[in-house]
Amino acid sequence: MSENTLCWTDIPVTNLDRATKFYSAVLGKEVPKMSEGGFEYGLLPHEEQNASGCLCVSSDSAGAENKPSQSGPLIYLSVEGRLDDAVKAVRANGGKVLQERQQIGPHGFRAVIVDSEGNRIALHSS
Repeated sequence: MSENTLCWTDIPVTNLDRATKFYSAVLGKEVPKMSEGGFEYGLLPHEEQNASGCLCVSSDSAGAENKPSQSGPLIYLSVEGRLDDAVKAVRANGGKVLQERQQIGPHGFRAVIVDSEGNRIALHSS
């Protein structure tokens, strides 16, 4: 089994309904709202044990409040084969494009966006 360095990410959101609609449109796959133990979140699409993450509103277990941000780590989300459509969906669903599609050497292409909640995110395709 191959292990990923990144195993999970919590993407902070202020409005879970708006964020699940935004990410469903941008990723081209449903981001279902889930609820476990009083914690409501949007589960990002993934296959079996692949790295993934969720959209979350609440504070983390250490009590620190997670807030949408355009600074700090840049999370790359795969939109394989549909980068241009994903960028169009960003604009159509309340997001903003900071950096249009650009080649990142031999590693494919990315666009850097701000999601509906104010997070800076990179969309990636090979």
